[in-house]
Amino acid sequence: MKGLDFERPISELEKKIEELKHFTSDKKIDLSSEIKRLEEKLDKLRKETYQGLTPWQRVQIARHPNRPYTLDYVSMIMTDFLELHGDRAFADDKALVAGLAKIDDLKIMVMGQQKGRSTQENIFRNFGCAHPEGYRKALRLMYLAQRANLPILCLIDTPGAYPGLGAEERGQAQAIATNLKEMANINVPIFCCVIGEGGSGGALGIGIGDRVAILENAYYSVISPEGCAAILWKDSTRAPEAAAALHLTGKELLEMGMVEEIIPEPLGGAHRDPQRMASTLKESILRNFKELKDCPAEKRLKLRYEKFRKIGVFA
Repeated sequence: MKGLDFERPISELEKKIEELKHFTSDKKIDLSSEIKRLEEKLDKLRKETYQGLTPWQRVQIARHPNRPYTLDYVSMIMTDFLELHGDRAFADDKALVAGLAKIDDLKIMVMGQQKGRSTQENIFRNFGCAHPEGYRKALRLMYLAQRANLPILCLIDTPGAYPGLGAEERGQAQAIATNLKEMANINVPIFCCVIGEGGSGGALGIGIGDRVAILENAYYSVISPEGCAAILWKDSTRAPEAAAALHLTGKELLEMGMVEEIIPEPLGGAHRDPQRMASTLKESILRNFKELKDCPAEKRLKLRYEKFRKIGVFA
């Protein structure tokens, strides 16, 4: 597994332990005490590294190429997934996937941005950057969920909405704005979770819900750190500085009332143990939907509206 720059000491120690284990196996020499000592050192180093992450380091983990994406969680958590396609106006956006699914006995409508692993997949998925037809597809299926009385799960993972000329010509800003307005009034429970990158309006386009959660190493921001640095200082290399200024980590967002819950990740990030991460996310989804189901629709809509109206208010 490829490590990030700040993980290099960890990777080197992991490699050394692996080499000693192979050497022990091949040469039939007992090095168990040395291996145990190094494993204890590795455990301590991991805790020190991951418990003191900077905002920029969390951004790097959120972008890790091995991090689970929307369809990974669908396959690990859900059954009977039936993907639904198209906005009935222009095209089917592959960057935003959506469909019907079950989590245990709970029937839901699930949607989220989808990135690719390889260059070919990323081109197919447009790097997780949805076009306006993606947001229109999402809204169409939210209306369908409302008619069928199904709760809606939104998994957010995008650098931002696609900013190309074609997307602007087809009404990118209006598509996102319409989703914000309509999601405030969809009368079934909506649970949103930022599972990786939560970039700008592209994330917000499926981000209006009764509850908004974020994975421990995900981020949610009005702009990417690189974009912010390029605007403020004309220098994208100052992204680490911008990441700190943007207050984009789960802890900071929770303090500001932007999210209601931080979902813990395995030590080192979701990519270190995807199955464990999926199990933790599943528990949060089921718990939140159970609590939201017990709240009358009229009260739930009122609380949803008030929650977002309060954001940004200060004395």
